[in-house]
Amino acid sequence: QVQLVESGGGLVQPGGSLRLSCTASGKFFRLDDMAWYRQTPGKQRDLVGTITSRGATNYANSMKGRFIISRDNDKGTMYLQMDDLKPEDTAVYYCNANFILSGPYRYFDAWGQGTLVTVSS
Repeated sequence: QVQLVESGGGLVQPGGSLRLSCTASGKFFRLDDMAWYRQTPGKQRDLVGTITSRGATNYANSMKGRFIISRDNDKGTMYLQMDDLKPEDTAVYYCNANFILSGPYRYFDAWGQGTLVTVSS
């Protein structure tokens, strides 16, 4: 059984910053590609950006320049640094990861439970 747990959400004023974390746990061979998504009530879940196991990143156009994704493979953790936050960034942020499981080797796609980010004065 593997799982992802997000943390770091909360209330922040417009223009402020937050750093979210997503930590993997359980028995797995290694983590492959990971991603951050976000969702507001009544809307679909949108991609924020992705990061490969080697650290190559890709972002949705609207996130470029303000959001940075990074990861620490030794800790099994991915981060989302969010700067200059705007009220429209208010959402539940979810992490997603492809686990490579062993015995036999296979992929397993997992989601975290989400962490709420509220940008408001």
